[in-house]
Amino acid sequence: MELQGIIKKLGEVQTFPSGFQKREMVLVTEEQYPQPISIEFLKEKGDLLNPLKEGDKVKVSINIGGREWTSPQGDVKYFNSITGWKIENIESGGGFEPTQAAPSSSASTPAQGGNVFEEDEDDLPF
Repeated sequence: MELQGIIKKLGEVQTFPSGFQKREMVLVTEEQYPQPISIEFLKEKGDLLNPLKEGDKVKVSINIGGREWTSPQGDVKYFNSITGWKIENIESGGGFEPTQAAPSSSASTPAQGGNVFEEDEDDLPF
């Protein structure tokens, strides 16, 4: 699976007592409703982030994992993780502007003479 967007944040390498290392990156997708997605790079894959900077437009190959956890009270919870294993710099950006969304298609603008308050059923963010 792949995600594409602009790097909002590059975290530092985190080293744990076991010697395990990870590095996190926040990627903001470029769609009608941009989403900040946290992606982990484990072990030596963290080095893939070294040549990148915030504002760069990238394509990231990811794996999605899930796990189940049972609390001491017996409640079962589920957690997801997104792990990057390959990253491609599409273009270097001039900085991240969180208030600017990617240009949307003309479908999101009302037709000339149309009702501004009418919305498509497909415009819902969920």
